[in-house]
Amino acid sequence: MIRFLEYPGCVFRIETSYPHLRNLDKTGEDQHTQLPTITAQSPSSLIAFPFDESFPMTCEAKGNPEPEFRWTKNGQEFDPFLDPRLMKEENSGTFVIPNDGNLTEYQGTYRCYASNKLGTAISKEIEFIVPHVPKFPKETLDPLVVEEGQPFTLQCNPPKGIPPLQIYWMTINLQHIEQDERVSMGLNGDLYFSHAVEKDSRRDYCCFAAFPRIRTIVQKTAMSVIVKTTNAILERRPTLLTPSGVKSEIQLVKGEDLKLECIAEGFPTPKVEWVKMGHHLPDKAKPESHGKLLIVSAVEQEDSGKYMCKAKNTLGEVVHYFTVTVEEPPEWVSEPESQLSMIGSEVHIQCSASGTPQPTVTWKVNGVPLNEVPAANRKMFDNTIVLYNAKASDSAVYQCEASNRHGNLLSNANIMIMNLPPMILTNEGEDYSAVEGKGVMMHCKVFSSPPSTITWSKDDSSESVEGPRFTIHENGSLEIYSVEREDTGQYTCLVKNTEGSSAIDAMLYVKGKQIYICFPFQFHQSILCLHLSVNRYLVEDGILQIINVSHGDQGVYTCVARTPVDRDMASALLLVLDVPDAPENLVLSEHKSKSVKLKWIPGDDHNSSTTDFIIEYEESQWEPGNWKELHRVPGNHNSAVLKLHGHVDYRFRVSGVNSVGRGPPSEPTERYKTPAAAPDKNPENIKIEGHLPHEMDINWEPLLPIEHNGPGLEYKVSYRRQDILEDWREHMVKRHSFVVKNTPTFVPYEIKIQAKNNQGWGPEPKIVTGYSGEDFPSAAPDDVAVEVMNSSVVKVSWARVHKDKLHGHLGGYRVIPQKQTFKSHGDKQTLTFPGDRNHATVPGLTPFSEYSLIVMTFNRRGNGPGSHPVNFKTPEGVPEKNPIFRVTDVQKHTVSLAWSQPLEPNGILTGYLLEYQLINDTEDVGPLQTVDISNPDTTKWILRDLEPVSKYKFYLRSCTTVGCGPVVSEECTTTLETSEGHWKISEALNTSKTFHIIDGLKPGTEYTVRLIANSWDKNSSIFEDVITTMSTGLASIHGGISTQGWFIGLMCAIALLTLIVLIACFVNRNKGGKYSVKEKEDLHPDVESQGMNDDTFCEYSDNDEKPLKGSQHSLSREIKAGDSGDSLVDYGDEDAQFNEDGSFIGEYAGRKEKRVSTEIKATVQTPA
Repeated sequence: MIRFLEYPGCVFRIETSYPHLRNLDKTGEDQHTQLPTITAQSPSSLIAFPFDESFPMTCEAKGNPEPEFRWTKNGQEFDPFLDPRLMKEENSGTFVIPNDGNLTEYQGTYRCYASNKLGTAISKEIEFIVPHVPKFPKETLDPLVVEEGQPFTLQCNPPKGIPPLQIYWMTINLQHIEQDERVSMGLNGDLYFSHAVEKDSRRDYCCFAAFPRIRTIVQKTAMSVIVKTTNAILERRPTLLTPSGVKSEIQLVKGEDLKLECIAEGFPTPKVEWVKMGHHLPDKAKPESHGKLLIVSAVEQEDSGKYMCKAKNTLGEVVHYFTVTVEEPPEWVSEPESQLSMIGSEVHIQCSASGTPQPTVTWKVNGVPLNEVPAANRKMFDNTIVLYNAKASDSAVYQCEASNRHGNLLSNANIMIMNLPPMILTNEGEDYSAVEGKGVMMHCKVFSSPPSTITWSKDDSSESVEGPRFTIHENGSLEIYSVEREDTGQYTCLVKNTEGSSAIDAMLYVKGKQIYICFPFQFHQSILCLHLSVNRYLVEDGILQIINVSHGDQGVYTCVARTPVDRDMASALLLVLDVPDAPENLVLSEHKSKSVKLKWIPGDDHNSSTTDFIIEYEESQWEPGNWKELHRVPGNHNSAVLKLHGHVDYRFRVSGVNSVGRGPPSEPTERYKTPAAAPDKNPENIKIEGHLPHEMDINWEPLLPIEHNGPGLEYKVSYRRQDILEDWREHMVKRHSFVVKNTPTFVPYEIKIQAKNNQGWGPEPKIVTGYSGEDFPSAAPDDVAVEVMNSSVVKVSWARVHKDKLHGHLGGYRVIPQKQTFKSHGDKQTLTFPGDRNHATVPGLTPFSEYSLIVMTFNRRGNGPGSHPVNFKTPEGVPEKNPIFRVTDVQKHTVSLAWSQPLEPNGILTGYLLEYQLINDTEDVGPLQTVDISNPDTTKWILRDLEPVSKYKFYLRSCTTVGCGPVVSEECTTTLETSEGHWKISEALNTSKTFHIIDGLKPGTEYTVRLIANSWDKNSSIFEDVITTMSTGLASIHGGISTQGWFIGLMCAIALLTLIVLIACFVNRNKGGKYSVKEKEDLHPDVESQGMNDDTFCEYSDNDEKPLKGSQHSLSREIKAGDSGDSLVDYGDEDAQFNEDGSFIGEYAGRKEKRVSTEIKATVQTPA
């Protein structure tokens, strides 16, 4: 990677790295006295939780000489060494209070003092709190009697305890009291009812107070409410149950959550609105509890102001104003700083703080109030202490404490008055490099008291470097401008004060390497030449290209252009960028059981500053040879303290990262094996599942092998029910799962898992909550109702299943509609609706159908029982499209169409809508013609008077009373000639005739016969059939219609049908059937017995004529000799009827044989 710097006309870049400064405290600690400094202390509030084993009161300090420690408790001297119960540590102010007895005697406010001969540092005040077990007082509560419609309040008055406090209102069976716009819990824990209703009557209103930090839940005595019903509830305007009055003042600390509540009573139930006077509500303001609570999270000063709540209903409104003031704990404006001053100087110690209200600032010196330690040379001015003509004896630790009602700040400032000879903090023998003509800075950082004079000299000269190119800065650094080759050499920094002197040497190297290139191009008739012979350098069109750049290519490149009268040049510095070289000289130090310090020397960064160092480790037991990242540090660090696991054989390596990429790793360190130790952590990602009703499966993510910290890893699984008070049950396991047997179904458990090895126990584990195994729900939803939305969609509603009957986590509800048919139940479809809900929309039903619907709930275990089925009927819809629609015959002027009825009529078919239009291949189409077919049994149609050789499109839709369904279409083109010739129309026939003879037909020819009414549309026919005349060789010798094949076939069919009917009647009569209605009446006088026998094939009418005694004899007597029983000649004047397909269904009504024809008619019409 290459990057250019810019000279005039060229690009350049220069980077300079500075050595790390040595630590002042560490240097002074080895050679000089030092005031004590508090390095570690306990938090300002230390709570003695009953489940903790001990409570450390931490106080650590440094100083020279080593500090000695003492404690005060509640302002009085307290010596931990006098109490044998307390555990102490050597060379430390820390003592530990064990949790093995009465801790109340240790409750109080502690402060630690660390002193040596120079002064005393003090810690912040540490309050040791021993919480008591909160309890509700034992009391007997009378039932609260309230009239329906009146407001009432149930008071909780929870006991005091360690915050946070959580209030729950539940029943004895641990069911939450439902809260809504009418019922809500206030911030004080009381339960407010805007107006009483009859369902509020119950005997088990219980207030539960939970203190999660001490893992305690306490219950108040159950309260009873009796609501006296009234005939009518009087409406009333709102009033506020809380807060009282018309205004309130709220003060809170910046960063806390602002909670404003207005709970109103009235009827109808009032609604609450919130406004901020003169402003919009803050964007982060959120109404909760049905609008009765306003929460503004993490308040700032701009959230101060006046807020108003307004509760209103139809009869009026009520308002309350809140004046909100946001205050702040103390914050440092000017924190006192530690100082090292020379003897005789004037020392200023400043301390000021801000906050609301304004903090009070108090001063102490060595832990004693300032006014108790007077000093003649010390004066106090506002927020500043001034020491005049300071002496060594004025060295001390000054404490500044700022406090208001929201907190306090404490700062220790070490004021050291002493004279020191100069100490140069810059390393000896530093090397500096510079490019000729550029600048360079050489450092000489000094620490001394009093301040020192600094001079720089070159090459053992006693004279200080001088001149306009040399500047010595106040921090001791020497800057040289426009470096020349002659500036190369050794420079000495000499530092002096009244206490002594010190010096260091530094070496400056000036780089002057230049490569001259002459670019070949025409310029004022002059040719420039290139003086490079290296194959990696290419020059083309005035551009220099360097192939396969290496670090040796770095330098200043100069282009020189010459003419006979003039010359010019331009230079560019080429910097070669690369990934950092591998760090060197890795050294391990400060070996501890679980940490080690690693130092290294960074490799060359190759002109791109190192941004990070990556430290990797490899261990020999679990994954030898596999290097893993352990730690990252910024690129300006060359050491790191590494946190390690126990019982692991480590080695480490380091690699650098810059903008180019990651460099190669260093050589690995020698191995370092840490001793075995107790586990540092416990398992994570604990999962509690229940696959069976009376089991609870506990699984967790096991510790990684490297996290074992030693051999013999086991896990202690502890569990107990959360809903009742019981002791922990414990089991030791080596795997990472455990099954708890014989658990109640779906109850909450608390679980914790602690790691242990041969060295001891891991830290106290966190408690997680889960549930035991689920079982099938045991109840079905009630009050299932169906609301029909349209012909295919219904809305289903139900009453939710009580959670006690779910026996698991609610998965949702399933709705199962089943279509009912005449023969059996139709197919089921199951719709699943996840979540807690009480209604659903069921689409995709079949119109005009009867359904039976059930609803059930389900959990992870499975489905519960189904509800009582609800029957409903979907209304009519439009039919589906016809599955078959085709053209059956095409002629010059006619087209025959046929179709099938829709598979799902979705109602009662009323007919069809047939449309057609001319669609010849032109842009214009003919008008849409419509044929309304009102008979739903029609399945074919002939369209007439069409244009010859024309393309038509036909559309068909089935219809019900609701409308017509989707369309199906067909296309065809009429022919040029008609194959059967022209239609011949007979003379008008008498309506009393039931047949007609057509003569003059050609043998062996196909004809279409159609019967139409004069008054009907010519496109409509009563009867139509296609017949073929017999060929000449097969024709009968007799002429006339009686010799036609089609007529003979028709007569034979009628004769055969008549014969079958007569045989059936005869067989039935021989079985004992009576054909005479009169005889039936004689045998069965009961009226009901005169009804039709379902097993009788023939049916007889009970008319005015006498019944036939013997059907066979009557028929043979009354038919004339020579007449055919199949003849159509004697058919009477009864109306003739034809089916839509042309089949004949006439009533047999011979004028002379009326009785016989009536019987035959009955026989034919009666279904078998």
